[in-house]
Amino acid sequence: MQATKFEFERRFWIIAAFYAVGFWLFQFDPVSAFVAMRRLLASSASGDAANNASRLIIAGGALLVFLAAGLRTWGAAYLRTDVVHDSGQHSDRLVADGPYRYVRNPLYLANLPMAAGIGLLASRLGFVFLVVANWVFVYRLIFREEAALRESQGESYRAYFDTVPRFWPSLRPRVPSSGRAPQWGQAFVGESFVWLFGLAELSLALTLNTMLMAIVFVVGFVAHFIVMGRVRRHAAKR
Repeated sequence: MQATKFEFERRFWIIAAFYAVGFWLFQFDPVSAFVAMRRLLASSASGDAANNASRLIIAGGALLVFLAAGLRTWGAAYLRTDVVHDSGQHSDRLVADGPYRYVRNPLYLANLPMAAGIGLLASRLGFVFLVVANWVFVYRLIFREEAALRESQGESYRAYFDTVPRFWPSLRPRVPSSGRAPQWGQAFVGESFVWLFGLAELSLALTLNTMLMAIVFVVGFVAHFIVMGRVRRHAAKR
């Protein structure tokens, strides 16, 4: 079942709400996912050993967020940040370069490692909720975009649809490159908030200081709105 127009236009806020709910679930499950994993992997650890195990697990979560940031940046370098973050749906052209040669939806795919990485800081219940909710929602968004692209791009999209995997990437490119040049600067700026989320989690892994982590997370969230304001002003001038 595909997402509604409202869901697509408000996708950022819906995903943000998933994270709010995921962390709110501490009310029902007070054990952090990374603590549960530490107990599973290093049940006898205590003191400094337990802290070091926690650091390694949280660092693994940060690595997943950096993976998501890298994948999103790679995709935005070809699709353009103003399209990636626009509330409106764009189906007037087909992009089949960069990561789009391996998977049709690299930006949505990136939502899963980000949910899993940040979800390690939520409760066990929150971790499961974040991964499942993001997975279901991005599939709904994908189905909506696929329907629009089939209608607007016709046979060219059908050929691409039949060749390139929807969600789980191929290990080799499935279509030839058209030679489109990536625009890395605008991509890194547009996805800076995800890189900052990764830095926030990495700061917790290094220091176990939750206040420092929270500050960097807030900076990342604010950065998103600052960047998007500039992107929209730039797009309006074109």
